[in-house]
Amino acid sequence: MTDSIGTNEFYSIHVAEPDQDGLITRPLIPLRTMVIYPNVISPIPLTTPSARAAVDAAHRATAITVSVKDSDSVEITPADLQQIGVEVAIGRTLRLPDDMQSVLAQGRRRVEIVEIVQTEPYWVAKARPLDDIEHDSENTDAIMEAVLTMFQRVVEMNDHIPEEVLLYALNAETPGWLADLIASTLSLPLEDRQTVLETLDAEARLRHVAGLLSQELNVLELREEITGQVQAELDRSQREMYLREQMRVIQDELGEGDLFAQEIEEVREQIVKANLPPDIHEKAVKELQRLALMTPMAPEVGIVRTYLDWLTSIPWSNQSEDRLDVAHAKTILDREHYGLPKIKDRILEYIAVRKVLADREARDAEALAKATAAAAAEAQAQGIVLQSPPDAESGDESAPKPKRSASPILCFVGPPGTGKTSLGKSIAAALGRSFVRVSLGGVRDEAEIRGHRRTYIGALPGRIIQTMRRAGTVNPVFVLDEIDKLGMDFRGDPAAALLEILDPEQNNAFSDHYLDVPFDLSKVFFITTANDLEPLPPALLDRLEVIELSGYTEEEKIAIARQFLIPRQLEEHGIENAGISFETPALQTLIREYTYEAGVRNLNREIANVCRKITRQLAEGKKFSRRVTSAQVRRYLGVPPFDDLRVNENDAVGVATGLAWTPYGGDVLTIEVQVLPGKGTLTMTGSLGDVMQESAQAALSYMRSIAEALDIPFDDFEEFDIHVHIPEGAVPKDGPSAGITLATAMISAFTERMVRHDFAMTGEVTIRGKVLPVGGIKEKVLAARRARVFNVILPLQNKKDLEDIPKEALADMTIQFVETMGDVLNLVLHAPPTSELKRDKIRRERDEKDKEAEKSGHEG
Repeated sequence: MTDSIGTNEFYSIHVAEPDQDGLITRPLIPLRTMVIYPNVISPIPLTTPSARAAVDAAHRATAITVSVKDSDSVEITPADLQQIGVEVAIGRTLRLPDDMQSVLAQGRRRVEIVEIVQTEPYWVAKARPLDDIEHDSENTDAIMEAVLTMFQRVVEMNDHIPEEVLLYALNAETPGWLADLIASTLSLPLEDRQTVLETLDAEARLRHVAGLLSQELNVLELREEITGQVQAELDRSQREMYLREQMRVIQDELGEGDLFAQEIEEVREQIVKANLPPDIHEKAVKELQRLALMTPMAPEVGIVRTYLDWLTSIPWSNQSEDRLDVAHAKTILDREHYGLPKIKDRILEYIAVRKVLADREARDAEALAKATAAAAAEAQAQGIVLQSPPDAESGDESAPKPKRSASPILCFVGPPGTGKTSLGKSIAAALGRSFVRVSLGGVRDEAEIRGHRRTYIGALPGRIIQTMRRAGTVNPVFVLDEIDKLGMDFRGDPAAALLEILDPEQNNAFSDHYLDVPFDLSKVFFITTANDLEPLPPALLDRLEVIELSGYTEEEKIAIARQFLIPRQLEEHGIENAGISFETPALQTLIREYTYEAGVRNLNREIANVCRKITRQLAEGKKFSRRVTSAQVRRYLGVPPFDDLRVNENDAVGVATGLAWTPYGGDVLTIEVQVLPGKGTLTMTGSLGDVMQESAQAALSYMRSIAEALDIPFDDFEEFDIHVHIPEGAVPKDGPSAGITLATAMISAFTERMVRHDFAMTGEVTIRGKVLPVGGIKEKVLAARRARVFNVILPLQNKKDLEDIPKEALADMTIQFVETMGDVLNLVLHAPPTSELKRDKIRRERDEKDKEAEKSGHEG
């Protein structure tokens, strides 16, 4: 270990005098794992005969020490030596155990090895003395002070550095001396030590040592922090053990030592009463045995106890009996929901199938019982003992078992407010099952579905198992709400976790990460709801039986309001006996001017708003009319947020009305096209998606293909720009169904033929002018009817879709079916104007200006 304490034995030893070339010739001692610095006393181990011979030759004089580049090399050659070394004064020799020797040496000055002149019996080298490069820098004192401050902290935190070294450092007069002294005391790699030795600039050397000091200080602080944490944890553990032992003694003194044993016995009884399946029972017993072997205050006691609570509280075999009465189910569905014939028929079909299968099983069981009884009577008469036949309860797995029909996985898809979630409650009431619901909107963690493993602190089962526990039976009606709102991030894909749950072929062994045992979900009647199927993965969508709920017509909304919404709101506001009635025009005003939706949620909200106004008048003792009229609705609710007519009221050039489908119902679009002087570019605005932009390109290509028939000069497509705009630009729009509307507006803009405002249209157009079918016909037709546009143009191939539209909605609508764009143009475009076209006037004025400019140029 390096020693910086000086002794008097080196005072009489002087450095070697240089010759005329400025070189000194001294014995050389190679050092494998150490570096000696000037002004520092260090012991040098004499491990080779060559080193001992060099010390003997330099006794009471000086020698040169230089480090070896590779400390692992066996044979040292002159090429293995560093270029910079130190001239040292050789002191007394120390004898160590195992016949080892070392010698005290004090560094005097840096030297540069010039030549190795001898290698046997010891090394001799010629070297050039090197002096430190000193600067009169104003920063030197500041750097020395900062280094001393850091070194003082290192000495305080490192027990291996004696405090005497700090005294020497405080008395160091030059920055080079201070840097060498500090470098000799730090535990540095050989490369860093050699770097400090080779740095002749004193201030640069001190800066380098400051960086090494900073690294050492960081390491010491981190080590001290870790040591403190470990010690604190040990103290806490020891204190906890001590307190637990004290608590155990106190409990024994108070006679409460058997509380843990009583708790173990309670859990054992809980397991017995839970009527668990054999494999689950075995798992619970093993966990109970683990719990019994733990100390009462062990941290894992709570984890195992919670796990057993979950394991025994889940309904493994508790099954409610289905009420398989088709007439009763139909009554409940009709009583609680208006319309929805497809969904009601599907539920009644499911109940009918279950009823037929149950009746067949009952008949087969009765026939088997009769046959068994007859065979037993005959055998008894003949004195023969029959072996009892195996059955399902006896555990004979070889006996064939009838396959029960799997519960369907229904998916209700439709706009908000159409009754998707409430349908689940009605289905549960019709079947006599319990009803549970889980909202999946915003779920982004796969563990929310499957649970966390018990290794995590605060782990719990997933939402499926938690909800099954709340249901209390293995066959509830389970609604997975807003399945299209699932998210995905680095924690996994929840939609992928639903693949097993919603597959009737494999959900009989659903595995929750927390339970770590299979759970049977095959008896659950799963119902999912969504506004849009597009976000669902194809594998998940393939497992679902999709049933679409379309928007309601105005007549249906009025019927729902009278049958369900108004009586409920009157009761909730305490005025059911006040004789309040809503006139039909009042309901029409609410529907047309205060709500613009496919469902009835906002209608229910506005009816509640009206009821609150009436309730307040009743509470204040004011007079009020018991018949709610349109005028009263406007007085109660204020300015209508929606216009009765949201489309064009007049025929116009370049403006056509289209129909669109959205996850929230149908809507009307006003498409505007303007022709401007330019260079033939097509500009599209209004947040149009890629597919709609492609439809606009196809419409333009079709128009150019029939330009001659439309009397449009081909030069117009190069001399005029086309600007296509769809208002409500903040709302994204996409899809091919606006193709014929775009083509109509473009042709109208170029031919200046006005478009009839009382027509709305939808259909995809090809570049040859054929009109292709589109989807969402029911929603689009209802949207046109809501917007008071009673003439609708549809593709001919969509004629079959009119069967889904209520007859009362079609009664006042005129549906025109088309196959080509020519049919569309014949229906909606007026005759060409008789006056001069605007584009011809622009072209004529431009030609006249060009002629005048050319004429004036010739005259000039």
